[in-house]
Amino acid sequence: MKSYKTYYKRHLPHYQPLGYTYFITFRLAGSLPLSTIQKLKMEKEAFLRQIAGLESKKEKFERYHEFQTTYFEKFDALLDNPNYGDHWFTIDSVAVIIKDAIHFYDGKAYELVCYCIMSNHVHLVITPIVGRISDSTPTVGRISDSTKENDELFIEESRNGVSSDAEEYGRNGVSTYIVTKILQDLKKFTAGKCNKALNRTGSFWQNESYDHVVRGENDLVRIINYILNNPVKAGVAETWRDWKWSYCKYMVETEFL
Repeated sequence: MKSYKTYYKRHLPHYQPLGYTYFITFRLAGSLPLSTIQKLKMEKEAFLRQIAGLESKKEKFERYHEFQTTYFEKFDALLDNPNYGDHWFTIDSVAVIIKDAIHFYDGKAYELVCYCIMSNHVHLVITPIVGRISDSTPTVGRISDSTKENDELFIEESRNGVSSDAEEYGRNGVSTYIVTKILQDLKKFTAGKCNKALNRTGSFWQNESYDHVVRGENDLVRIINYILNNPVKAGVAETWRDWKWSYCKYMVETEFL
């Protein structure tokens, strides 16, 4: 049996170590203009060239992590534009398909932590189940030495454009990467049901997603804050409690946000 690999790069780089909690964002097909995607890609490539010459691996990692956060928030803000693409999840009968599917896989493929369904994209925090898990508490990522080494490899391969397409999918097109496999199943199931509900055919989801390893309790709190406040930031809800398409497994107090 081949050993499990944590990194691959298709159009976007993905780093998926086992036993960690993930923040994932996936979106409807065509939800962003190609020109916008290309501009963001060029910005990222320019930044990676900029930090490539840094001698300090610690500084390189810290600057990359800061850039990733800013890069994602810019990407996410663009998704909140109501004037471009389809916004199928403004239809309750479609949004509930996504909600029910996310909860269906809870305890089967992953331990569900948090989610928010927006008009054209979904934010999700999960801990994939590896074997049998007796404790439902998320195994939040810790930045160990080995993790830092993998992050450095991740940055270097992102810069060099190394692609592992052949490794992303195993026999019969099934992903050998745990988060990718979960999303593959979730997207396939919901795409069919949503297309049927909308009486349409064709691509429903964008092929790839954004996934980020949660790096400790502080990172988890920050991400939950970000997800629950997305409807407020987008101007579709006055408070995070008003949005019926959000969920968090933990008791969330007002002061938490």
